[in-house]
Amino acid sequence: MLKVNNHQIYKDDKPFFYLADTCWSAFTNISNSDWKYYLDYRKQQGFDAIQINVLKQWDASGDDLNLYPFPITRHEDGSYSFDYTKINEKYFDRAEQMLFEMQKHDMVPVLVLMWCNYVPGTWASHLAINNQFPYEQIENYVKYVTNRFKKFNPIYFVSGDTDFPTEETIKYYREVFKVAKENDPNAIYTFHIKGRYEELPEEFKKQIDFFSYQSGHNFEGQHTAYDIPMHQRSLGFDKPIINTEPCYEQISYSRNMYGRYSAKDVRAASWSSVLSGANAGITYGAHGIWSWHHTGATFGVVEGEGFDSPFDWHDAIHFNGANDIAFLKHIMEKEFPNGCQPTNIKINKEESIRSAINDKKDKMIIYLPTNTKIDLKDSDFNEKNSHATITDLLTYNTKNLDWFKPKTLNMSNVQSDSIIILSKE
Repeated sequence: MLKVNNHQIYKDDKPFFYLADTCWSAFTNISNSDWKYYLDYRKQQGFDAIQINVLKQWDASGDDLNLYPFPITRHEDGSYSFDYTKINEKYFDRAEQMLFEMQKHDMVPVLVLMWCNYVPGTWASHLAINNQFPYEQIENYVKYVTNRFKKFNPIYFVSGDTDFPTEETIKYYREVFKVAKENDPNAIYTFHIKGRYEELPEEFKKQIDFFSYQSGHNFEGQHTAYDIPMHQRSLGFDKPIINTEPCYEQISYSRNMYGRYSAKDVRAASWSSVLSGANAGITYGAHGIWSWHHTGATFGVVEGEGFDSPFDWHDAIHFNGANDIAFLKHIMEKEFPNGCQPTNIKINKEESIRSAINDKKDKMIIYLPTNTKIDLKDSDFNEKNSHATITDLLTYNTKNLDWFKPKTLNMSNVQSDSIIILSKE
């Protein structure tokens, strides 16, 4: 059973560091044998949650299963329509079996109830190639899903990648949230909102169990990985915060901008989030896993965000960035089991160098994107009271770090990004 207390999530009364993989298209795209392989692999890496869209992901890669939550009619122009009045029992039978497999692996399902392309007024509603969900069918669908899946103790994303531009949009999500909570009151709820966005209607913000945001895939918006949680904490938000969609590894920069995010970019977004107030966990994504892509398959609707082609999932599952983020989890569970709080100091006058301390304030962790000396004049850690180690995030090698001056740490020989941990003796 999952619960929330202050800034952390607990599972069976023990701290639970949320480490989710993004697999939005699981229910529509993944064969049973591939699903078992995928779960085995991610579990071995240290993942404890998987984010899945209950409905068909609008920008999923082409699939061979031809199995959907409702009867589907395809049109000559490439669009399609669902008959939302008829729930496809076979689809949900299979989804339930997939969740049973997750349960065997002791992994938490994180289920999106209604992605933004199904809801009027959202940014994706203007681009979607599917018909939108009739308001009068929401209750039947949400009641069915939550009653069927609540035995798996899921976390629910009421929304997926959404904004809230109109009263009709808010009305839709109000109904989804209400019906879900009525039928699964013990679950944990949040909203997955669009990239670089933190505006959530106040009525929802008061009810959510944790705040979910995504720093996303826009090259110019990567600073939101740390800006958003810092801002939310400054506003007094006192529940867990999680970046549930940092940049995916090897996804291209959005809006048709040339370039792809590397494992280092993912590390930067992830460590920056966790050390800036979003310390309840982190999510990883691989470009080829979230859409479950096979070489030669079609790839979703790219006009909205302008993404380049994904990798085949057989390759994407082996991206090393997943191990990097699992290592982040390992460090946080080992060194900061009760969580960490941002220091609110600007080290070296550089925003991208992020730092946090533990509850006893006798341990400090710093994420260093590029190697340099570290000026700690604004902290109470110094040469006389602290021991420092540095871990190379490319090799995971850890070594002692010397002081250059009483309040300045020397530069190491690390050639990539790193984390520094200071412990008061």
